Amino acid sequence: MENLLEILLTLGLLILLQAVLGFDNLLYISLESKRATEADQSRVRKWGIGIAVGLRIVLLFALVKMIASFQSTWFAFPESWGRVTAGSFNLHSLVVLLGGGFIIYTAMKEIFHMLAVDNLGEEGVERKTSTSKSVIAKIVLMNLVFSFDSILSAIALTSVDGKISTTSLWIMMIAVLTGGALMIWLADRVSEFLQRNRMYEVLGLFILFVVGIMLLSEGGHLAKLSFFGHEIHAMSKATFYFVITVLVLTEIVQSRYKKKLLKRRQST
Repeated sequence: MENLLEILLTLGLLILLQAVLGFDNLLYISLESKRATEADQSRVRKWGIGIAVGLRIVLLFALVKMIASFQSTWFAFPESWGRVTAGSFNLHSLVVLLGGGFIIYTAMKEIFHMLAVDNLGEEGVERKTSTSKSVIAKIVLMNLVFSFDSILSAIALTSVDGKISTTSLWIMMIAVLTGGALMIWLADRVSEFLQRNRMYEVLGLFILFVVGIMLLSEGGHLAKLSFFGHEIHAMSKATFYFVITVLVLTEIVQSRYKKKLLKRRQST
């Protein structure tokens, strides 16, 4: 009975981990899917998440079997560069760095697009649409980038003396599938909310920007990057959620203040 209770508690913890770490992923999916035609957006989100969940299972088995390969050094900066920069890169750090850079690029491109639009109702500047296949491919690739942290955290939580039992592997698979099902269920709802409340789309883009910074700092930390003797330290999850909370509270206060000003102007 105690063993069953322990399994259920571990499963609940892993599902919660998938849900928490999947928030920024879900936000990216909702924003990226807008590049597809309106009729295909819901289908693109579901296919993208579905394929990504299948690949997450593959990634889970790969990390369990070849975790040493992902952590071994691929290349390093020459020692002669030591006064300017230093670092050694493995596959994990490279994936996280490239993913963080791409997310920052995506967020900034969307922000500049919003600034260029003269009439938000008519979309004065046309958004360049992409094919459903290309959007699905981007969603799948970025989902895999976000998967590294959640799967490595799951392995750390379930491993005993560095070994993964068959039961622990099944628990992680169930957690990944449950997290994927939750994302499919929430994807349309998040996109519809952002569509109805356009002001929160800006907030979402800046949250995505912070996610990119967090990934860059984490990738730099994994690669032991340093510039002029100053090491890069990973942004902690506590700091990340604190920044997100401040951004959300600022947006709520600002929107309410704008409503009060609008009522005052209408009454005068």
